[in-house]
Amino acid sequence: MPLRFRHKAPIVVFAAAALTGCAINPQPLQIDELRAITRADWQKAQANVPPLTAPLSLSEAIARALKFNLEHRAHQLEEAHAAGLLEAGRFDMLPKLVAGVGYYTRDKDLVRDSINATTRQPNLSNSISTEKDHTVADLSLTWSLLDFGASYYTAQQNADRLLVAGERRRRSMHNLIQNVRAAFWRAASAQKLEAAVRENIALAESALADARKVTDERIKAPAEMLRYRRALIENLRTLEAVQQELGLARVELAALTNLPPGTRYQLVEPAADELEPQPLALKLDAMEEIALTRNADLRESAYNVRIAAADTRKSLLQLFPGISFNYSVNHDDDRFLVNNSWNEAGLRVNFNLFNLLSAPARLEAAEGNERVYEARRMALQMVVVSLVHLSAQQYDNALRQYQRSDELATVDNDLLKLSRRAAEVQKESQLSLVAARTNALLSELRRYQALAAVHASASRVQATLGLEPAIGSLDDMSLPDLSKAIDDALRTWQKDPLAAAAMESAVAQPVRLAERQ
Repeated sequence: MPLRFRHKAPIVVFAAAALTGCAINPQPLQIDELRAITRADWQKAQANVPPLTAPLSLSEAIARALKFNLEHRAHQLEEAHAAGLLEAGRFDMLPKLVAGVGYYTRDKDLVRDSINATTRQPNLSNSISTEKDHTVADLSLTWSLLDFGASYYTAQQNADRLLVAGERRRRSMHNLIQNVRAAFWRAASAQKLEAAVRENIALAESALADARKVTDERIKAPAEMLRYRRALIENLRTLEAVQQELGLARVELAALTNLPPGTRYQLVEPAADELEPQPLALKLDAMEEIALTRNADLRESAYNVRIAAADTRKSLLQLFPGISFNYSVNHDDDRFLVNNSWNEAGLRVNFNLFNLLSAPARLEAAEGNERVYEARRMALQMVVVSLVHLSAQQYDNALRQYQRSDELATVDNDLLKLSRRAAEVQKESQLSLVAARTNALLSELRRYQALAAVHASASRVQATLGLEPAIGSLDDMSLPDLSKAIDDALRTWQKDPLAAAAMESAVAQPVRLAERQ
């Protein structure tokens, strides 16, 4: 390669790279690319989801949601990412060990003039002390005290951020369980009532057709028949609204459990004890004690205070001088060097004097940030205590509404039986029978809706207290084992050992003078 071209080649390569960078333009995804991405994402989302081979129980629905719900999976991946950042950040505290190699070339010799040190007269001959082409290599170890301190506090913050991600995953779990429980009971009501709703709609449409025929034939007074038809249409509209509401519940439950849209599935009929919810066994002072130590939002705020405190300590580091130590092993194949290999060590202290001026303001800002997070934590404590009382009151209200709905459903079913007997002997019209069946269906629907509200309120209480199934790693548990663990947790959550310990602690040191009557 000619010498002139060899020295111009790097310039040409650099210019070409710069021009290529300037030529980059936005490139929107094409329809085919978007379709390919969608297909790949769909296949990945459904890859490990086992198909339903039996009726779906509440515990299995929650287990499927925890394992396969994509939003909850995203929170799990965020926690795993935080763990990776913590592991990677630990290496920042190590010294920097850098290996380097380089090649140097010149198109002309490095010729130097010199003068005599005594006479100050120019020497008659020039000298060359460096080759035009030579290779250097070195291995250097560098350690900075300030960098180590900053990395140490950053690692502590990463550890707390991992714990924050864990609390966010717990909050996601609480919300998911709450949504699945509510959707399951609405879907259970759909499964139980959809056949009766279809039958009653068919009966109402038949009665409406007969009423139209009577109106056309003018057998009865027009005003009477119009009122009759209007009542039938009102009942039909109510029944169709119920039918639509029931259908949406099954779609919502399928989405939460990551079942493919349109999947037809059956639900396990609720057990007798599940249809008879009981009042809360925990006392309010015990619930406050549990919530103040286990609530996910409150624990996250406590970790955020620690992260802010670490920022304050990092600001204090700027008041100290920087002390760095370096040691390196070097080699240069320049033939003019007497020693081609040598070791080098150094100790350096530096200090930015302007830090003395800016440090107080930075420290005040960091401490102010810490005070903000402390104030948020204190405010959140009061919010959590209020939520404990609110969730308990909502559970009591939901339970009372369920009891009223259950009693009303019993009354409407008895009225339906009377209407059927009267219709059999033609003492009542089809309208009365349709109205009685509609009222009975609506009461049964409201009963299931009230039961769903009771279970949603129970989940809200658990979320406020920070109680969730002790299930460990979701990836390490099979779906049947996870379903069993969740079933046990749903039945015994008020007898949780942590809850029992909190009750004993609350009796000894009550947080609030409140007690459930």
